[in-house]
Amino acid sequence: MGNIKKLAGATIWYGIPTILHRFLGFILQLFLTSVFPADKFGEVGQLYAFIPFCNVIFTYGLETSYFRFTQSVDKDRLYNTLSVSMIVSTILFSGVLLVGSPVLADGLGFPGRSHLVMLATGVLFFDTLTTIPFARLRQEGRPRKFAAVKLATILVQIVLTVFLLKYAPKLHAAGYLSWYNPDLGVEYFVIANMIASACSLLFLSKEYSAFRWKFDKMLWKEVILYSWPLVAIGIGGMINEMLSRLIFPQVYPATREVSMSLLGIFSANYKLAVLVTISINAFRMGAEPFFFNQSGRQDAQQTYARVMKYFTMFLGAVFLVVALFQEVWVWFITRGADKSYAEGINIVPVLAMATVFLGIYYNLTIWYKLTNRNLMGVWITLGGALVTIILNIWWIPQFSYTGSAWATFACYGSMMAASYLLGQKYYPVPYEVSRILGYLALAGGIYVLQNLLRVEGFGFWPIQIAGVAGMGVYLAVIAWPERKIISRLLLRKAG
Repeated sequence: MGNIKKLAGATIWYGIPTILHRFLGFILQLFLTSVFPADKFGEVGQLYAFIPFCNVIFTYGLETSYFRFTQSVDKDRLYNTLSVSMIVSTILFSGVLLVGSPVLADGLGFPGRSHLVMLATGVLFFDTLTTIPFARLRQEGRPRKFAAVKLATILVQIVLTVFLLKYAPKLHAAGYLSWYNPDLGVEYFVIANMIASACSLLFLSKEYSAFRWKFDKMLWKEVILYSWPLVAIGIGGMINEMLSRLIFPQVYPATREVSMSLLGIFSANYKLAVLVTISINAFRMGAEPFFFNQSGRQDAQQTYARVMKYFTMFLGAVFLVVALFQEVWVWFITRGADKSYAEGINIVPVLAMATVFLGIYYNLTIWYKLTNRNLMGVWITLGGALVTIILNIWWIPQFSYTGSAWATFACYGSMMAASYLLGQKYYPVPYEVSRILGYLALAGGIYVLQNLLRVEGFGFWPIQIAGVAGMGVYLAVIAWPERKIISRLLLRKAG
């Protein structure tokens, strides 16, 4: 239990700022649905599906490699080498995007708006340069600085976005801010993002300036041999997460205006499932360095099994928060003039459970990272990408964004199963499979029962009361087997 408490502490330290950071970003997305009609939000969704793909290339697995190699290599030598590599490659990759921006803009469906790709390149440039300094903060156990920078960055972005999209148009209409162009709504959102990313780099100036222009070529080659499969894994992951938004206008049989509106509805409702993603990211912040640090212990596998059990218990509860209270989430995304966002609320539970599968998959991936079988991770991710591509092309024309949601569910479910089966072969961990599946079945069953009330036309309050009751049942059921551990923790805290 001591190891679990250590991980819980790390997750709280990194998790709280990560949760706040992502939750504020979630609030920012809800703000966008109040100022953008669905077709404009569709443009945001498509552009911000392009950026993560590029981010995988720009960072090429160096963050995970940093955690891996700090176990065996002088930290300063590693930090210097990876920082030099990241700076040089970021300049080169950014130059390629800037030169190719007209072609990329046309391919993304923004003809004549190459400036959007240029602004996105600015976001990528500054975000990439903060990757290694952030990794160093995590590896050295400096959560306060990590938290302060993350929160300050998102606050800058929120303030700028709200000003540029809500108050600047009013000031412009009143005769002020002659430079402001009301037709550039999406552009101003990206500008706010780029400035905030630049501020993040500024906030990390002390960490960034700590490196020296010393490059160890042999070490770099060793790192690249380890990290290049992570690039393929990252690209496959982005295909699984973002491809539907990139190809939706191309494969859905309707005009671009209609397709972008539907994409906007899909993107807005996809953001509601981000509450599960926030929990996963908070866990990963503390878990990745923790898993590597635990790998040399004799009880490492038992620790990983306990972590998985508690993690799944928690994810089931988060899933229910998202799935049971849909009417509340609908209110958040329909506060603006465009009420069509509510049409896609039925896909939120599907996407939320798919994201739970993804969280479990992330937990399972430790086996190939510890055994240096990253190439196996590549094949799992590419297999998931193949499922994503085939099902999206097949189901989007027939079922619109509902088909895409179920494609995501099938993709992450298959990746979870494949990683578990292969992991048990190469790095057996005694996961409590029946109990974990029971937690997922319980959460899914509670949602299905409550949803019957919606189908039968019950009003707002009976549905919400049923949701609260369902949450109570879930928490009681998962707490009962752990009652002795919970009692010990409570008694220890009281003492």
